[in-house]
Amino acid sequence: MNTVRLVRSRTLAEHVEYAYAASVPNPARVVWTAGACPLDESGATVAVGDHAGQAHQVMRNLRTALRDAGAELSDVVKTTVYVASSRQEDLVAVWDVVREHMGDHDAPSTLLGVSVLGYDHQLVEVEAVAVVAEG
Repeated sequence: MNTVRLVRSRTLAEHVEYAYAASVPNPARVVWTAGACPLDESGATVAVGDHAGQAHQVMRNLRTALRDAGAELSDVVKTTVYVASSRQEDLVAVWDVVREHMGDHDAPSTLLGVSVLGYDHQLVEVEAVAVVAEG
């Protein structure tokens, strides 16, 4: 049973690739993730210089972190996507990868261009909040 109810607005733009809000009934357990980074098992940054390649690794790492906490991508109620770029096409390339991994579950999200991220050669980071039913 999916605990998350995605909310679409009848008065805001219809042609966006995400829900405008999400709600969850009680009781539920909330999972906050750290920002998932484009690191491999040894801690090295993958796909240096490739926004989309890093986004794929980030989403694989996010899925793993969620599963380790007892959640799935379909339990996500909100994501924040950080892209180290001032170019809109780089943000769109990352967003396309995030949407691919999220599938039909178009949870509310914020997409940001930032000047720098924490690891050497890091271009992408995604953090999420997920909610799973208790009981």
